[in-house]
Amino acid sequence: MLKLEGKTAIVTGASSGIGKAIAMHLAKEGANVVLAARRKDKLDELTEVINGLESGRAIAIETDVSKQREIDSMITKAEMTFGDIHIYVNNAGLVGKGAVRNHNVSEWDQMIDVNIKGVLYGVNAVLPGMLEKSSGHIINISSVSGHEVTKVSTVYSATKYAVRAISMGLEKELARTGVRVTNISPGMVETERNSEHLPKDRKALDTDDIAQAVIYAVTQPRYVNVNEITVRPS
Repeated sequence: MLKLEGKTAIVTGASSGIGKAIAMHLAKEGANVVLAARRKDKLDELTEVINGLESGRAIAIETDVSKQREIDSMITKAEMTFGDIHIYVNNAGLVGKGAVRNHNVSEWDQMIDVNIKGVLYGVNAVLPGMLEKSSGHIINISSVSGHEVTKVSTVYSATKYAVRAISMGLEKELARTGVRVTNISPGMVETERNSEHLPKDRKALDTDDIAQAVIYAVTQPRYVNVNEITVRPS
């Protein structure tokens, strides 16, 4: 039997990279997957692939996570299609120029809106249903930049520190409610967006490596809450 058969998962930022890999792995374990991102054409391609599998079904919903009304609408459509939401993966994220001295205020605003507000909007919308049935799992994708700061990552790191803080606070708020929270912090991952910036002296992580961490967390027994996973290249 597939580990997630009968479950429904939402993955934000699912059009490419880590989000795409997470959605594929969830579907291969039998979950129905709601794919949320801004690039509808990419979502439609992935939906076709998943619906061609022998396990899991997928729908694509164009969503800008920085807009609360779009997240609320997306979750309503997801529930109308599949019923209860069992897993919510806050994966959508934006990497920008994070040095304060560069004065990239518009980029800072975008990172804050997507990386922090987007996470909170998603949790706010999905949590009542999870609490009502005393079951659910929220996965927040942070970054090792939420553990360490470089001279060019100040603002980006601040947003990822915030994701970790949200995760840690939720762990305490939701203790003994049946709703679990996992924060996952990837190191350098090879994706289409950062392929030019990968180190030459060692192999970067594959997106599948992060997806497998998600599967590990969500397939533990109900009494096990995996709070924090950090995945780095060796």
